[in-house]
Amino acid sequence: MDNGHIRLNSAAGRWVLLTTVLGSGIALLDSTVVNVALPALGADLGADMAGLQWTVNAYTLTLAGLILLGGSLGDRYGRRRIFLIGVVWFALASALCGLAPNVQTLVAARALQGIGGALLTPGALAIIQSSFGREDRPRAIGAWSGLGGVASAIGPLLGGWLVETAGWRWVFLINLPLSALVVLVALRHVPESRNAEAAGRFDVLGAALAALALAGITYGLIDLEIVPIVAGVLLGVAFVWLEIRRSPRALVPVEVFASRVFTSINVVTFVMYAAMGVVFFLLVVQLQVSAGFSPLLAGSAMIPVTILMLLLSAPAGELAKRIGPRLPMTAGILVCAGALLLMSRIGPGSSYVVDVLPVTTLFGLGLSAAVAPLTATVLASADERHAGVASGVNNAVARTGGLLAVAAIPPLAGLTGDAFDSPTIFTTGFHTTMLVSASMMGLAALLTFLTIRENVLIRSEPKTGCPVTAPQPGR
Repeated sequence: MDNGHIRLNSAAGRWVLLTTVLGSGIALLDSTVVNVALPALGADLGADMAGLQWTVNAYTLTLAGLILLGGSLGDRYGRRRIFLIGVVWFALASALCGLAPNVQTLVAARALQGIGGALLTPGALAIIQSSFGREDRPRAIGAWSGLGGVASAIGPLLGGWLVETAGWRWVFLINLPLSALVVLVALRHVPESRNAEAAGRFDVLGAALAALALAGITYGLIDLEIVPIVAGVLLGVAFVWLEIRRSPRALVPVEVFASRVFTSINVVTFVMYAAMGVVFFLLVVQLQVSAGFSPLLAGSAMIPVTILMLLLSAPAGELAKRIGPRLPMTAGILVCAGALLLMSRIGPGSSYVVDVLPVTTLFGLGLSAAVAPLTATVLASADERHAGVASGVNNAVARTGGLLAVAAIPPLAGLTGDAFDSPTIFTTGFHTTMLVSASMMGLAALLTFLTIRENVLIRSEPKTGCPVTAPQPGR
């Protein structure tokens, strides 16, 4: 122990790290394995494309809308306590998902899962932040990120194997024993911590307005109805107005956007993760529906992305610190755009080795060059006292981008109704969505080149606040 902190190389430190990795891993595994199971669960429950979209988006909706509130609850009432509540909540919602008799119940259970995720996700990093001393935090965060990347790689493979051997319901039911393990380890080995200065009233109204705004817009985009979209936009305007009125005690203090670089990098994040959300939603379905791949083979398609990010993210971050984030991010995002253009050719008769593996490898190279500089720039461009808020804002922005893109782009490309039952219709829509996503990546690259001109990394020192980590692909 050092000034009340645990050393990473101690037994206690290893237990804390294990708990946070397992807790985050449960949420991460679920977000990656579900996409692989979509064709199977859609066929079993008689779901249409809108049902599949809601299966993905219901989780993202509540997670994105409540993740900032989840972090605040942990600071106030105890990070371990809220983390454990999130784990148990997530497990119970997972059981409901696994037992769902119809797609409506599944969607409702997925929304409940997102609430659990909003409680446990910020808690994992907050526990690391409060448990380890300053000298051990970077290594602890690096280990957490790396092991989380392993979970990201295992997820699609595990999902494919479960769908083929035990059925899609076990994609959710497997969370129960994993959650029980997390609870047992956390209760025994993780110390409680809280922010002694946390006081005042929670911005519950702000969180509610944000969630309702996203829900209205998402519903309107999926069902192509204008009234919910307008209602969602108006609620979003009310949310912004409320945050301006309540700042700096608001859910999102407006002053955090005083940095032009911070505002710009979040706009880039929104566009970039919107494109990524469509890719991760549709690619594994396309590989099964149109290319005829097994769930296991389709689930392995994105493994090169995770492996390359594990190997290259740290060097990319160092390069960005030396020369600035502008050029590495611009180049990386452009490589992603090129990969998506090539990905649009995947269809019936595609070969895993010739048509899929090279493209996903190229996509992984692009993300490796872009994501680490993006993450570092978010932290470096925010004031130190807003480090935790900056982390939450960037995570929420990334997830919101993916949420809205998955809701809007597939229907506009003709992927509605029973499209996933027709390889021809699905392939046509998939090709269109990949072209749209490539265009969005191109826009993100242009925004990066035009707006991220200042090298905030070279003048920044490691912060002592909560670290910023952009969601890994697939989260």
